[in-house]
Amino acid sequence: MTFELIVIGASLGGLHALCTLLGGLPGSFAVPLAVVQHRHKDSDNTLREVLGRASGLPVYEVVDKQGIIGGAVYLGPADYHLLIDQEGFALSTDAPVLHARPSIDVLFESAADAYGPRVIGLILTGASADGAEGLAAIKARGGCTIVQEPATAECRVMPEAALAQTRADHVVPLPLIAPLLIQLCHIVPKVGT
Repeated sequence: MTFELIVIGASLGGLHALCTLLGGLPGSFAVPLAVVQHRHKDSDNTLREVLGRASGLPVYEVVDKQGIIGGAVYLGPADYHLLIDQEGFALSTDAPVLHARPSIDVLFESAADAYGPRVIGLILTGASADGAEGLAAIKARGGCTIVQEPATAECRVMPEAALAQTRADHVVPLPLIAPLLIQLCHIVPKVGT
């Protein structure tokens, strides 16, 4: 299977987890990554800047109708749902889901509809059940599902909720998630990247 998109959801403890994950991917990683990290609706662009420093890939905060290009990390903006369709990204101000906007479920379910078996869904640390339904949608459409090993999560509620909802394809400790994504996407890191 050739994967064309990776969607990632994180909440409490997500900053550390995302920095670890993105820092483990080579600058040659070509599959686009779309990230929803729960944060306050008035958050500034500090998250994008921190993730950009941790990653060898460019990190963009998504604008409405933005196209999806490989080799980049796309971050859902504060107070907007991030959705994916065949044309690219869309933003929405629909009601929060499980008290969250952006919602991981909204991103994952739209990615499952648009990409089917060509998407990887990844649930990281967090303190809510957001993402569990979305990961199940990805699994139901034939996509690949990954959950951070709860024991390695700063808050294990979100990974455990996902595992209660879906039989994940991979349950791995945080430090091994980037190597797994590299393996699944058949990317050979260049020496020195």
